[in-house]
Amino acid sequence: MAQLTFTLSIIAILIAVIGGVYTFRLGRQQKWQEELDAPIPEKVQEHVFLRNPIFLAYISAVLLAAIAIFYLALRY
Repeated sequence: MAQLTFTLSIIAILIAVIGGVYTFRLGRQQKWQEELDAPIPEKVQEHVFLRNPIFLAYISAVLLAAIAIFYLALRY
């Protein structure tokens, strides 16, 4: 059972990392096209990654998965 949990945790982390890289590349591609719906506030421009909810969701998912992996690894 522990092996299954560890394997599924690794798969979940891989999915989160691949999704984050894909999102980052897509964002860069749209930046180069310079198609903006509205001007970006200065505070958001200063903290591009901290003010982006998608990146925050990926970071929190990776952190939660890592915590679960370490907890289960230490428990068994």
